[in-house]
Amino acid sequence: QSRVVESGGGSVQAGGSLTLSCVTSGEISSPVCMAWVRQRPGEERERIATIGTGGDFGNTYYHDSVKGRFTISRGNANNTMYLRMNSLSPEDTAMYYCGAERDPYRCGLPSAYFRFWGRGTQVTVFS
Repeated sequence: QSRVVESGGGSVQAGGSLTLSCVTSGEISSPVCMAWVRQRPGEERERIATIGTGGDFGNTYYHDSVKGRFTISRGNANNTMYLRMNSLSPEDTAMYYCGAERDPYRCGLPSAYFRFWGRGTQVTVFS
């Protein structure tokens, strides 16, 4: 019933840009908060950006490694999210996952507590 689908991944040369998108449906069609998490093979996943509707969990968050280069945003339909990535480098190569949550309390917790996730989209940056 519930679906979270990422898209927009691909291969790009270092210094280039890429935009990822995430669309939710079903029980998670109106998420209160959403997040982008990336994971490299054999490494732990890291939260790179989150966005909500405001309130106690704030509006946006960026990991230091992407701050100033990535921009997270929500679509007007409220079930979409985007991640604009600029000045990409090989260290940004990873599987990028979209997470979503409809429980305001969970939105105030680490992204690991989010219950809805997509299958991920691969981003590869080459030099």
